[in-house]
Amino acid sequence: MRSRLATRSARLVLAAAVVTALAATTACGPEDPSETGAAAPSTSTSSSASASAEGTESGGNGGSEAGKGGTEAPTGDKSGYGQSCGTNDLDFTVTWEAQPISHYLVTAKAKSGITCYLDVNTPSVSFGSAADGVASPVGQGGEDPIKLSGSSVAYAGINVKTTEGEGGKKFEHVIIATSEDDPNPAEVELPDAPTVDKPIVTNWSTKRNEVIPRIV
Repeated sequence: MRSRLATRSARLVLAAAVVTALAATTACGPEDPSETGAAAPSTSTSSSASASAEGTESGGNGGSEAGKGGTEAPTGDKSGYGQSCGTNDLDFTVTWEAQPISHYLVTAKAKSGITCYLDVNTPSVSFGSAADGVASPVGQGGEDPIKLSGSSVAYAGINVKTTEGEGGKKFEHVIIATSEDDPNPAEVELPDAPTVDKPIVTNWSTKRNEVIPRIV
């Protein structure tokens, strides 16, 4: 009888030990990610990668947009600070000046929106296409270079006839260019039709009294 009780007690103790061991195994077994947060690093990395990708994409687009902005910057306005004046950058007028010595006054002004410099000190002036209609420079006046922009102007003086007598030809227009090799000379109407014979022209100047052409 005592032997049966001992055996039963031993079985109960063994069963209790098994239950305890199972409980301990369950407690120390694989952890539930949702309870321990073990999966958090993976989520954080994914979010960071996504954020990094978005940041890279955003930065790339930003750079692209910035590049586009630079490419689309206006380049045809000809503000051109420091550029040489071409004849087609300027507007010319020619007026008759009777005093103190009769001559024609050329006024040059930069077209709207243009800033340029008269690098060549003497304008190229001619009447007709013949060589004898080319005005000879007399070297009077002169500033080098002259900046033209806005309301600023430059002047040059022309004496169309430096010979005595009745010789010469009549012209209604004068051809003006900023240099001899300018491909776009301007043909400017004269206030009358003077007789031209061995004409002369002064240098450019910002002072009108310096461009009264005299034979020297």
